[in-house]
Amino acid sequence: MADQDPIDVLVSQWLDARPDLRDQLPAMATFAKLGRLSIVGGKAIEAVFAEHGLITGEFDVLATLRRSGEPFAVPPSQLARALMLSPAGMTNRVDRLEAAGYVERRPDPDDRRSTLVVLTAAGLELVDRAVEDHVDNEEALLGVLSATERRSLDRILDKLLAQFAR
Repeated sequence: MADQDPIDVLVSQWLDARPDLRDQLPAMATFAKLGRLSIVGGKAIEAVFAEHGLITGEFDVLATLRRSGEPFAVPPSQLARALMLSPAGMTNRVDRLEAAGYVERRPDPDDRRSTLVVLTAAGLELVDRAVEDHVDNEEALLGVLSATERRSLDRILDKLLAQFAR
């Protein structure tokens, strides 16, 4: 039993306790494995960000600014929407990144009532290094899958996620 996958053990225990759920238990196993993958994969991803002195949420802000293209300036409300954060949550992240010198707030030249969050040169350099290591890490994490398996997994995940978009 020591070599068995803990989720397979859990499902086997449920099967013993509730044999009437035999047909539904594979779904439990699938979601448990997806959940565990999210946790262990998330930790491996966070470790790469930590090497750059970042946490995931800070990387997300820098990456959103970087992807926006030059001049790498976005209103805080647009950043919050893109990252599905409350305005207060976005303010906290921007405060930390600003204190570190990776972003700065500037007046919006098109709207005097608004500000822009702007990626600094140091922030641009940091996010470019971090994203290179991040994609290398993700590639390595998926390295056990063939290209065909990865395409199949992507299609399956898209299909599962589509039901929640309705």
